[in-house]
Amino acid sequence: MGNSFPAGGFGAGVNAEGIWQAMEEFKARFEKRVGTRMGRGDVRAAVLALLAEQPMHGYQIIHEIEERSGGAWKPSPGSVYPTLQLLADEGLIAAEESNGRKTYALTDAGRAEAASSSTSAPWASDGETGAGKAGDKDFGALPKAGFELAQAAAQVGRTGTPEQVKAAVKELEDARRRLYSILAED
Repeated sequence: MGNSFPAGGFGAGVNAEGIWQAMEEFKARFEKRVGTRMGRGDVRAAVLALLAEQPMHGYQIIHEIEERSGGAWKPSPGSVYPTLQLLADEGLIAAEESNGRKTYALTDAGRAEAASSSTSAPWASDGETGAGKAGDKDFGALPKAGFELAQAAAQVGRTGTPEQVKAAVKELEDARRRLYSILAED
């Protein structure tokens, strides 16, 4: 089948390399956008909220934020560890070294700060923990599903027969119409 899709499938002259490159660019934009949803103040609020529950080390904090946000937000170590140091400098947390790892816990001042904070945890919506949600929107699921659909379509385009490619194009066109009809519903 080579690097070209059959005529009538994705269109004459469309090559697999171009499709894969476009998918990789889409994936990179999606991952970058998802990874930067929260601001610097949100890291601070998230750390305080988590440490109010129990002492944790830095990696646990990163993992918990990612898990509670449904994968929509995974702060980098470059944002979490400086925040931990800042909170320690402010006297809000204390670090205890055990087995080569620093475990962070709130001080009395930190507990007071966490309790008096008027903002909820960044992953929460309307005061509730909504894993990956803000309001009723799940930020991670739809783009992920779209990317997986694009991967499947590219696979059919690369390895499918002309009839399979034609059937896949019809399915994708139908799916696009059904998605728009969801928006049109009241």
